[in-house]
Amino acid sequence: MKQKKGNGKGWQNLIHLLCMTVFAGAAIWLVGYGIFTLWQDIRARKIQENLQAVMEGENASVQFGIQYDKNGLPVAGIDAFFADLFQGIPMMEHRPEPEIIPKYQSLYEMNHDLTGWLSIEGTVIDYPVMQTPEDENYYLNLDFYRQPSKNGCLILDTDSEPGTGTKDQGYAGGKAPSTNLIIHGHTMKSGDMFGNLKLYADEEYGKEHSIISFDSLYEERGYELIAVFYSQVYFEKDQVFKYYKFFQADTEEEFQDWYGNIKEMSLYDTGVEAEFGDEFITLSCCSYQVEDGRFVVVGKRIK
Repeated sequence: MKQKKGNGKGWQNLIHLLCMTVFAGAAIWLVGYGIFTLWQDIRARKIQENLQAVMEGENASVQFGIQYDKNGLPVAGIDAFFADLFQGIPMMEHRPEPEIIPKYQSLYEMNHDLTGWLSIEGTVIDYPVMQTPEDENYYLNLDFYRQPSKNGCLILDTDSEPGTGTKDQGYAGGKAPSTNLIIHGHTMKSGDMFGNLKLYADEEYGKEHSIISFDSLYEERGYELIAVFYSQVYFEKDQVFKYYKFFQADTEEEFQDWYGNIKEMSLYDTGVEAEFGDEFITLSCCSYQVEDGRFVVVGKRIK
């Protein structure tokens, strides 16, 4: 039997592609290096001219050096020329580290898993909120001091980004929070934790306790009640709305899908509306109307 000949053409194409890639990369590097070299050359000449003028006892016509405006950009000499040339290219900028709110500083030093504080006036809800990205259930049966407790702690979902820094400073030096922060808590018979959260099923109660406060470590935040509903945890393959899967709305379509569903499921109209770009908080606890049932309270950020 004759052996099949190798497909030499395929190898030739691959080698040709690699050569073209290397050539393009080299060309880009050479252009960049050429511009940088040109900048260095012109700058050196200007410096030399200035030095010569000073040496000869003349007032230098160009006090060459790096002169900056209030924004840190060069305003004179060849530096300004190249600043214009490369305008739009990001520059390194020093930004101060966000600072933890003083009242949370000591708590954070005691336990670095602390990510915020949740409270609702007129209710028992006034607790620290923990987050452990490596194990979301770590505080399910542990208290703030990491001691066994059936109450556990309030837990921020690992897919929720609590945010670092403050909104009024554009989260400079930090990170903006995700669109939706989901906090889980036990439905304790004692009423502790989220044991009385289902009182929100009553419209009058909901409107009397419509403001939800959730502070990150860096800023105080307030949310207004926007929806209250029953739901459940579904199988992964179930093609149904899963409120617990929504964390970030990068598009109007993603937001509208979530928003339309929670408003339709809400037990009553809270009178509060929202739009793409708003931020939200979702409080979720176990409920027993169905297997793996959940009771959910959602608020829209107002400060």
